[in-house]
Amino acid sequence: MSDAARELGAAVASLRDADEALRFLRDLCTVNELREFAARWGVARLLDAGTSYHEISERTGASSATISRVNQWLRYGRDGYRLVLDRQARARRRKR
Repeated sequence: MSDAARELGAAVASLRDADEALRFLRDLCTVNELREFAARWGVARLLDAGTSYHEISERTGASSATISRVNQWLRYGRDGYRLVLDRQARARRRKR
């Protein structure tokens, strides 16, 4: 991983809340890039919930290639998706 990527990770880690994260992402990314990130995150959440590829495609408009790519990273990636999915699930359980 490049030094620039590590610095970007540190910058993201320094953000205090979702509002700051969205402000940073909006400045960093184009509108289309942000939409793509959001779409992939939505696909990851649906895959984690056990939703079929067909249903995900119908609900989100994502291509089977995008769904498959997200699924590969979800299953065999660096566990970034899993880390955040699990953290958010724990936070939702604590709010109940």
